[in-house]
Amino acid sequence: MVKILLIDSNHKVLHETLLAAGFHCDLFWDKPADELIKLIPVYDGIVIRSKFKITKEIIDSAKNLKCIGRVGAGMENIDVSYAESKGIKCVHAPEGNRDAVAEHAVGMLLMLFNNLKKADEEVRKGIWMRAENRGVEIESKTIGIIGYGNMGSAFAQRLQGFNCKILVYDKYKKDYGNNFVKESSLEEIFSECDILSLHIPYNQETHYIINDSFIGNFEKNIYVINTSRGKCLNTFDLVESLKRGKVLGACLDVLEYESTSFEAIDIKSLPAPMQFLSKCDKVVLSPHIAGWTHESNYKMSKIIAEKMVYLMKNAE
Repeated sequence: MVKILLIDSNHKVLHETLLAAGFHCDLFWDKPADELIKLIPVYDGIVIRSKFKITKEIIDSAKNLKCIGRVGAGMENIDVSYAESKGIKCVHAPEGNRDAVAEHAVGMLLMLFNNLKKADEEVRKGIWMRAENRGVEIESKTIGIIGYGNMGSAFAQRLQGFNCKILVYDKYKKDYGNNFVKESSLEEIFSECDILSLHIPYNQETHYIINDSFIGNFEKNIYVINTSRGKCLNTFDLVESLKRGKVLGACLDVLEYESTSFEAIDIKSLPAPMQFLSKCDKVVLSPHIAGWTHESNYKMSKIIAEKMVYLMKNAE
């Protein structure tokens, strides 16, 4: 019987789908990492989210392992290349939360452009300021999207109704332009964009890809949206750009100061740039929840279970 270790809690459909396929599942969500590492060698598959790292050492000890399932989009907590070199399949579920991320990015942008956070707080205090909260429209703006995978393409699709121009740059794709998206170079994005949105994975290549030098390439003053990973963006450089007006505003669902499991930030030890962001009314913040809807919770769990069932059945 195929044995699956579920290390993180997920929607019950994941467990139910694996059981229905005839797999044995152990739900060890509350066991410490050192104990889990000792257990892994007897399992054929592992299901994780973000708090547990699959390293070379763990892979070497996992003699029976055939598949690692990551419930989510990012794979940075798995040594994927090493796992695959050992014949271990690694699967994730970006198609499960792409709609949630796209809607959240649009929502954050609308909140920023229409001063909704500030206006809401003022009205609740009996302050009625209309001219001071005059908004900005998305229509006729040029939006540059970096990365055109599941998240970037879903965001672009949501923008169609706003009558804006959408430029997309993806280093690893070609011929993806269509009637509402223009396949573009970085130079074209630097030249034309009003709004920049990141939809890229986090790795060595994308670490701090958005920094002072990158921002300085834009001919216009811009708005920045980041729903990818916090460390794709240099927070210090973003703050400096906000202070001098090169960045007019930012929507950040992810922060470089998050814990590696994305579950917390240490308020007491937050550096000066984060202190600035927390007080700046030109910034909209959320706690890494763009892909965290009730619907995406179900979809990601179902997708991972189905992918693992397929791989395991075909590996037998």
